[in-house]
Amino acid sequence: MESKDRDLERRVVPFRAKVVEPIRLLPRVERQEAMVAAGLNMFNLKAEDVYIDLLTDSGTGAMSTRQMSAMMSGDESYAGSRSYRHMAETFQELTGLPYLIPSHQGRGAERVLNSVLITRDAVVPGNSHFDTTKAHIEVAGGRCVDCTIDAGMDTQAEHPFKGNVDLAKLEECFECYGAKQMAYVLITVTCNSGGGQPVSMENIRTVSQFAKDRGVTVFFDAARFAENAYFIKQREEGYADKSVREIVWEMFSHVDGCTMSSKKDAIVPMGGLIAMRDEGLYEALKTPTILYEGFYTYGGMSGMVMEALAQGLRDVVEEDYLCHRIGQAALLGQWLEEADVPVVKPVGGHAVFIDGRMFYPEVPEDEFPAQLVCVELYREGGVRPVEVGANLIGRDPDTGENIRPTLDLCRLAIPRRVYAGEHFEYVVDVARAVRQEQKARRRGLTFAKEADGIRHFSSTFRFL
Repeated sequence: MESKDRDLERRVVPFRAKVVEPIRLLPRVERQEAMVAAGLNMFNLKAEDVYIDLLTDSGTGAMSTRQMSAMMSGDESYAGSRSYRHMAETFQELTGLPYLIPSHQGRGAERVLNSVLITRDAVVPGNSHFDTTKAHIEVAGGRCVDCTIDAGMDTQAEHPFKGNVDLAKLEECFECYGAKQMAYVLITVTCNSGGGQPVSMENIRTVSQFAKDRGVTVFFDAARFAENAYFIKQREEGYADKSVREIVWEMFSHVDGCTMSSKKDAIVPMGGLIAMRDEGLYEALKTPTILYEGFYTYGGMSGMVMEALAQGLRDVVEEDYLCHRIGQAALLGQWLEEADVPVVKPVGGHAVFIDGRMFYPEVPEDEFPAQLVCVELYREGGVRPVEVGANLIGRDPDTGENIRPTLDLCRLAIPRRVYAGEHFEYVVDVARAVRQEQKARRRGLTFAKEADGIRHFSSTFRFL
């Protein structure tokens, strides 16, 4: 009976539509032409040519009436904005971090932070750094070391916290490079590149203590902090009776600061932030913020957006919202698995990840099987996902050789409060059709033009 009650709770939708946006499915021939014109790159598609857009959950959520209302009180003052103080106070209430600097989005926050903390040959160990995070660290002269647990690299392993940092790997990293070479330890919650997987409170606590014992600071990439807290409540012993707000506070009590793309769990179309405990670091970050983002009380954001962000931080820790949000992803994952589509298990919070190598077992790994899944889902049904794998990870900064990642994934990222169950039933039908028709496919893709740097945004491909 309890199982039935939980299943029913997951199906309760805690909002209703007030404004709708028309979308259109292009005919098959036009979809194929659009994909070829885009160079088989999902980022090059025109948004109006996409029917179900699962490219990203970043900045694509539907804002609440409370957020829209809050925007009307936005203070657009260049310096000392009331809206900045409201946003900073709201974040402090949630996390306990006393100092906050806004940025236009998460990668702006990463650039500012790393311009101060990263020196030549500095090392940042963590759990599967995301693409822009890795790029900003490398551009600043540092390097990333992935210390994710082995279970996080097995798409079929049923581990509840596959985003965890492996303490033995972290210790090995410290022994190899030395504590003085560590810029900071980064814990990404949830771990996007690893399949949207959460990190346990026990792991956060242990990793934080390990680093602090060696004089090294710990930061969150906190883009999906509330989703991570909800997983802790659902999966970790001792947290079932705690509120998400209590869990969020405890999570942040173990770290020295964070960067955050507010386009995810703060449910706004633009915005980011850096928060920290150390006043000295706060002062050091002001100058690069002014240079790269804007004055340190607006950081590239309008007062209207800061007000919406503050309310979004309140919306996102509401447990009925999180129950629906996490449940929606879980249901899509269940339906895809029932349709013989191999997905990363257990399903994460913001997306369902299809295992490209399992989807196309005959396609060579060097021919981008996950990118091929993305292309074929669009050609079949106008669904736009994104690759998180061999194309995204790029080349080894030392050798220039293509990195062959442990995971080669097609990500179906779910925008917050946007799509209904019927949309996801359609996505499953499209994926089932591609899987049934192309399971034995033997050839994949190669670059038509490989872009420099973060290549997955603008490289083009051709079929082999």
